[in-house]
Amino acid sequence: MLFGGHESHQLQYAGEDAPLKSALSALAKQYSLYLVAGTIPVSAGDNRVYSRTYLFDNLGQVLGDYDKIHLFDVEVSDNTKEYRESDTFCPGNKVSVIDTPFGKLGLAICYDLRFPDLFRAMRLAGAEIIALPAAFTKVTGEAHWQALIQARAIENQCYVLAAAQWGQHNQGGRETWGQSMVVDPWGQIKAQKMTGCGWVQAKLDRDEIVKIRQQMPVAGHNRFSEPQLQK
Repeated sequence: MLFGGHESHQLQYAGEDAPLKSALSALAKQYSLYLVAGTIPVSAGDNRVYSRTYLFDNLGQVLGDYDKIHLFDVEVSDNTKEYRESDTFCPGNKVSVIDTPFGKLGLAICYDLRFPDLFRAMRLAGAEIIALPAAFTKVTGEAHWQALIQARAIENQCYVLAAAQWGQHNQGGRETWGQSMVVDPWGQIKAQKMTGCGWVQAKLDRDEIVKIRQQMPVAGHNRFSEPQLQK
């Protein structure tokens, strides 16, 4: 995620074959790993961009992608004061749940975390794991980041892998909260890194997902209609 300057700065990096995308593909292949990489700006053709995350397999091939659906048009009590992503970004129009060797993986991005219908839609599409790259502001992250991640994990009985940008950007003009986390389907924090650059790791137990869903079958008990994405 680019979070240093104004959102419009992303236009210069937009492109389906952007160097950043190629570099991330090469890293996935080099280290033989599955990589959720994003977000990367991709041109929407109207002087705006999609905020896209890609899933690369261990050969560097794209298994799937997701364009951020919910745009961050809010007022925050920080140095930036006002964020208007819709001036630069175009909202996505699909829910992405992708088959992988380690389970069905759903994709969401940052502000999407505040919209439980998206996460329920991913669960209904078979998601067992949800990856969430994010750049929450320090103000909103301190207030809500952990609570929202644990809620989405508990509600949908999924692992949530939340990679969060941390630090000061643009000479201190913007600041992100951090606290990258792995949360299990029971809402327990399996690993986290509050600040600094680095990584977190945890073992994913698919048997635990099955057990929790069998013992508390909330998806079957839900009497509300399935969420539908508005076009």
